[in-house]
Amino acid sequence: MKLTAISPQRWMLWIALSGIGMLVFGLYLQHGVGLNPCPMCIVQRYALIGVVVLALVGWLLRGKGLVASSLLLTLTAGFGAFTAARQSWLQWYPPEVVNCGRDFYGMVENFPLNRAIPMIFKGSGDCSKIDWTFWGGSIANWSFVCFVAFGLLGLWVALKSSQPAA
Repeated sequence: MKLTAISPQRWMLWIALSGIGMLVFGLYLQHGVGLNPCPMCIVQRYALIGVVVLALVGWLLRGKGLVASSLLLTLTAGFGAFTAARQSWLQWYPPEVVNCGRDFYGMVENFPLNRAIPMIFKGSGDCSKIDWTFWGGSIANWSFVCFVAFGLLGLWVALKSSQPAA
């Protein structure tokens, strides 16, 4: 089957359903298996929620609305991919001093947002720990792959939707 055989709206629905599946699996790993997410994992979850919401909006829209939502989805997926790449880098090259600092909620509750957000990205201790792997890739590695796929599909949907119908 060719990529163009599926409509852009169906691709957006596929992205949304895949993202929901990833979120459910993440919650299973957290609550069923007992893996606690690090600050970078939390940021990736928020990026994934953004991708899902934008994909669902794009699924409902046509024309310029679909183009706009798919471009925003691409940007959000790019942010998620950047965060996952940073965490993967920390896992491959762990810092000499393990110091992850406060958890996400502790930072947001005790610091103003303009100080808490940069602290989230300074995660190093828990963020470099690999608790789970699949085919040799960590959660951050697979998250990166999925965000890149979502971003590329979002870009393809934007390009396909902006072309006049033949």
